[in-house]
Amino acid sequence: MPSDFLEFAEPSEAEAGSSVAVGWKIAVIDDDEAVHDGTRFALKHFSLQGYGLEIVGAHSAREGLELLRAHPDTAVVLLDVVMETDDAGLRLAQAIREELKNELVRIILRTGQPGQAPEHRVVVEYDINDYKAKTELTSEKLFTTLTAALRGYDQLKRLDDTRIGLEMIVAASASLFDDRSLQTLAHGVLIQISALLEIETDGILIMRENNGADPLVLAGLGKFERSPDTGFDKLGLFSDAAAAGGPVRKDGLVCLYVKTGSGAEILVALATEDELTETQTSLVSVFSAKLAIAFDNAHLYDELRKANEELEERVRRRTAELGSANERLRAQGALLKRVNAFKNEILGTIAHDLKNPLAVILGRSEMLSTLSERLEDKTRELFSRQVDQIRGSAERMTRIVEVSIADALSDALDISVDKQAIDLSSLVAGTAELSRALADSKEQTLTVDVEPQLTAACDPDRIAEAVDNLISNAIKYTPLGGEIRVEARREDGFVRICVSDSGPGLNDQDTVRLFGRFQRLSAQPTAGESSTGLGLSIVRKIVELHEGEVTVEENGPLGGASFSIMIPLLETP
Repeated sequence: MPSDFLEFAEPSEAEAGSSVAVGWKIAVIDDDEAVHDGTRFALKHFSLQGYGLEIVGAHSAREGLELLRAHPDTAVVLLDVVMETDDAGLRLAQAIREELKNELVRIILRTGQPGQAPEHRVVVEYDINDYKAKTELTSEKLFTTLTAALRGYDQLKRLDDTRIGLEMIVAASASLFDDRSLQTLAHGVLIQISALLEIETDGILIMRENNGADPLVLAGLGKFERSPDTGFDKLGLFSDAAAAGGPVRKDGLVCLYVKTGSGAEILVALATEDELTETQTSLVSVFSAKLAIAFDNAHLYDELRKANEELEERVRRRTAELGSANERLRAQGALLKRVNAFKNEILGTIAHDLKNPLAVILGRSEMLSTLSERLEDKTRELFSRQVDQIRGSAERMTRIVEVSIADALSDALDISVDKQAIDLSSLVAGTAELSRALADSKEQTLTVDVEPQLTAACDPDRIAEAVDNLISNAIKYTPLGGEIRVEARREDGFVRICVSDSGPGLNDQDTVRLFGRFQRLSAQPTAGESSTGLGLSIVRKIVELHEGEVTVEENGPLGGASFSIMIPLLETP
């Protein structure tokens, strides 16, 4: 019968005197206490990668399940098949994988009755990593088997740590890219790196702009959060970390250097005595690539925020300036309206107070002229001369008053018209007849040809003034014995009032400045009449107030100028 006991080689004197740190956790699950004692003795001086063993034990499958639930970091399980039942070890192996979801632990099945649990079926069905008979597990065999299992566990643990770290990086990237403040981002980075490396330590994050400014502490954890004054050489750390190309240890700190796309330099310093493992170094390198993009993103957002704030401030100041300017313009506009109204009031007063006395003076001078006929010849001559001087002065003052009123009318922006339905045929004909005596005095022929029933909505006084100005101009510039024609016709929904003469006409310069104020024409009045240059400007303003239009022909049907006024026709039932 083969023996169920293991043969253990005695440890050498060198091994007996060695001392290693505990690192690997082994679980021995067997109902035989001798197996526990023998395993502990055989593995007493075992070490791998500078770490020894921590052995925990259980004597049944039920105890083994609770043991592994309490120690999820167990690397290898030395599991007996037959304990409280013939397949207790197999059921425990199944529970480790399915119930505890532990895919990393290496399970080495040990049995004293190999035939009861066939090796091929057990390894396939129960996810067993190795199958050994107790009789073949000598000290050397146990060392070899355990070394292979621990190396497999270490590789799987590294891969799993990398997977977990990458998942953390992916999850952290979303939150990091959401951070808009450099300080908030820096604090989040320190927390994420501590979680990634599974260490709780003091840390600090320092940034140096590419403009050569002094390094700036953005965030700190632990003692660095309480006291940002680190006391170490920041520039030296930047230089050493940049030259290392990866994590570097200096002055009790593990330093990580990152350079962003915009040229800024980031230094993360962790106050830990532990060296970073290969897996941790790899994860930190991956995280650093995300870190550079996140800092560039936050930096650009910070610049955009500052630019927006500056733009908003400039808009606010400009809006305030424009508001003040508008207030000044409104105040000046109101003042101009008051001044204009006051001017019109003064001119109205002058017209009222001067024209009536002047009319009386002119009337009395006519009476005196009639009475002078009864006087003696010598006295009549002297008397008539004095009366003529009085009449001439009164007429000159009358003209001055009329020019002042016309000037006010030309300047007024808020002038109003009193529109009513009138017959322009009668108005034009009547206005022309008032000027016939003046035309007769210059031996001119005045022809009036008006179509009947030309009804329009207009102010009769204003329209009569416009027509009178055109006829007066025609008489003034037409030579002695010339011809003047006044017409009124219905034309395309308008009333066309046309005044033509046989005068010298207009040249190009006259046409350009025709309707300007105080603009005199190149032709001179034919009988020495005076000209203020206001008549045509007043005509245009009156016509525009009636939604009409003034047109001119340089050489009309009579050879001279021809002016036309277009007033909208009012169709009556």
